[in-house]
Parts: sequence; structure tokens; C-alpha cells
Amino acid sequence: MKIALISPPFIAVPPKKYGGTELFIAELAKGLKEKGIKVVLYANGASTVPVETRWIFESEEWPLAGEVEATLKGLMHSAWAVKDASGEADVIHLNSAHGLTFSHFVSAPFVYTVHHPLDNTFAKFYKSLPDINYVTISDFQRQQLSPQRLRTIHHGIDLSSITVQAKNRSHLAFLGRIAPSKGTHLAIEIAKESGIPLKIAGEIQPVYEKYWEEKVKPHVDGKFIEYIGDVGGGDKQDLLGNAKALLFPIQWDEPFGLVQIEAMAYGTPVLAMPGGSVAEIVKEGVSGHIRGRVQELAELAKNLNLDPRQVRAYAEENFSTERMVKDYIQLYSEIISENSSKAEPERVVA
Repeated sequence: MKIALISPPFIAVPPKKYGGTELFIAELAKGLKEKGIKVVLYANGASTVPVETRWIFESEEWPLAGEVEATLKGLMHSAWAVKDASGEADVIHLNSAHGLTFSHFVSAPFVYTVHHPLDNTFAKFYKSLPDINYVTISDFQRQQLSPQRLRTIHHGIDLSSITVQAKNRSHLAFLGRIAPSKGTHLAIEIAKESGIPLKIAGEIQPVYEKYWEEKVKPHVDGKFIEYIGDVGGGDKQDLLGNAKALLFPIQWDEPFGLVQIEAMAYGTPVLAMPGGSVAEIVKEGVSGHIRGRVQELAELAKNLNLDPRQVRAYAEENFSTERMVKDYIQLYSEIISENSSKAEPERVVA
């Protein structure tokens, strides 16, 4: 089995800091390789996943300079990658919509993982390409689509290198883009209401500079409310691994929310507001709590008594790389088998 795994070309795989899609692709690529499956990753030259990697754009480009330029760059990358993979790969696995139209020109079957929020334009586009094998990352997301070839596969992460810190959890954590839809301002309110210090980490994109300046920065004092920048590696481990809870006061219907399972991997429960796929990821009273009001989440933060080992066990059972890889291998195998049967010539009985 040979899989062409095509990433967007803008962020390295795995990402150094921001990049949920790229983290997913890295985990999937490594997991497939460990199962003995040949993987060719199409990304950018800054990528470091230990699989064969091909690229036409050597460097990262993030944040993006402009929407039109980004679309054209993404289109060029996808067209080149699909052409290079055709005739060589058993399955071409895309992670952005740019390359789907090229399925008209190659015989290899396509898998497409839908990472973005949906609207009618995307829904109609996907419906016009019924032969694509679509994968949604939550059941909430799947309910908004109608293609026949559609299934949900939840994300997973590598838990083997993540240990649980059972004691000395002193702060609340927020990790994500500093944006109204992520509810950074609400995380600050929860922290103040609970009396527990908050560490905020995440990217401040140019479009949200005003939000940062008006709604977040005035509360950052470097002591009770800290902003520690866009983190990765050991900084992320300290942020999540030593937190009493991850605050996830989401204000839109996010398809998945990878940071939630990252927190659970460290045994850190999630205090979330309802929306999108949250109820699929956070198990009430086991891996966290879901409430709709700041005051309710603040009260839960003050009286949190969930066992970090229980939170970690839940993550191991539901959101491991092994489970995710197993689900994708099953999908690839079904597709390859179906494609092979289509290719067999029809037998003529005399």
C-alpha cells in the first residue's frame, strides 16, 4: 500500500507552533510508516516528519500575505502534488480543497479530510464530486454534508512521549488563536471569577490585532494574567502539563478542536463552552465539564476534582494515534479493494 499524503504548503509538518491540520498530518504520516505503509508526504521543505517528503516550495509562509496569492500558491502545490502522485500512489489523500478538481484527470482514488468549517459553497462543491471519499473530523461536521462516500474519523495524537503531572498544577491555560471566536476574553473572565491565574498562549494574527489591543492586552499583567506567546515543544508541555484545566470557551461551531485532546493527553481536564464538536470530545465528568456561562465554569475551576489519570485514560481510549491510524488504514484498504475490482475486466462466459 502506498499513500500520497498532501498537506497545504504554508506551514511545516509537523508545525513548530501553530498548525492543527499539519499536526494531524504529521501524526498520521508517522503512524502509517510505523505500520509498514509506504507514505510520500507533499508539504514544504521545512517539514521534518521522518517519511519521504517532496516539495516545490522550500520555505514556510505564515501568516499568509494575501488571500489571492495564498489560493494560487495552494493551487499550484496541489496540482503538482496530484500529478506527481498519479500512477504511483494507491490512494491520494488531500487535506485542502484545492486539489479535488484534479480527481477528474487521474485514476487513483481520492480521500479528502475536511478540516474547515462548512458553508453552502463548500457543500455544493463537495456534492459535485461524489466519487471522492470524504472524511469528517467529527459527527457534528458530518451531519452538515450529504455525499454518499462519507465517514467520521476523529483525530488522534501520539501519547507515548507525554507524561502526566499529578501534582503542582497551579494555573489555568488557554491555547489557541487570540480571536473572538476562540473566546480568549471569556477565558480571562473565568480566571478572574475563579481567582486562579491564567496563562494565555497562541498566535495573534493581524486581522485580530484590534481584538488583542482592546479585549485581551489590557488584562495582561504578567502575573495573574500572562501572555506567553505562540508556544510549541517544551513550552507547550509546561503550559498544558502543569495546568489545573484547559479553558475552551469556544464561540463558534468548531469542527474538532485539537487542543482539547492535547490537554487530555497530559491529564489536564477541559472546561469548555458548548458548540460544534465539543460534546464529542469532552466527556462530562470524566475528561472535563461543559457549561454555557462564565460563572459556572469559574465555579467548576475552583472545585475541580477530576483525576488526571482518569483524564489521560479517556484520551488513550478515544484519541490515540494508533486508533486514528487504524481507522484510516481500514478506509484505504476498502478503497483500494473497491478500485481493484473496478479495474478487473468483465469475464465473458461462453
